[in-house]
Amino acid sequence: MQTIGWAGTALASLGLALSATPAWSQAKSGTDYRNVISNNLSACAPGNGTGTMITITNISQSKGKLRIQAYRGVKSDWLEGGKWLNRIEVPARSGTMRVCMPLPGPGTYAIAVRHDLNGNGKTDLTEDGGGMSNNPSINLFNLGKPSYTKTRYTVGDRANSITIQMRYM
Repeated sequence: MQTIGWAGTALASLGLALSATPAWSQAKSGTDYRNVISNNLSACAPGNGTGTMITITNISQSKGKLRIQAYRGVKSDWLEGGKWLNRIEVPARSGTMRVCMPLPGPGTYAIAVRHDLNGNGKTDLTEDGGGMSNNPSINLFNLGKPSYTKTRYTVGDRANSITIQMRYM
């Protein structure tokens, strides 16, 4: 099985849509999607509810934006346009960054990250980078969209931590 460049195939299938409907409070009902929220690290502190503290490594440059999106860890939602629960966008810093992704409640989730290097809001396959929860391998057979079973993880009634490694062409 041949492994290929992440950006070459994965970013096009990440489905990191640009439109959004703000309102984090709506996501708590468990039925609403497309909530743009800010990065508030204290939301992942003990006693502050369900969420995931995400450490993002290998960010190539302090340029452009990181877009982090949470999905339900189910086949019908994973990387489907408009089916993301919450999105956080932050200016990229090279090296390692941390973000806290609040989640609607205990359950199974998956995270997708995209580094939009030039900040144009579009996927530039030869420049932008990406990563996913559990750091699945990308190959010719999954065409850059690993199964939800390889990216999902379980969250209980308090915040947990994961690390996502960014990959570039």
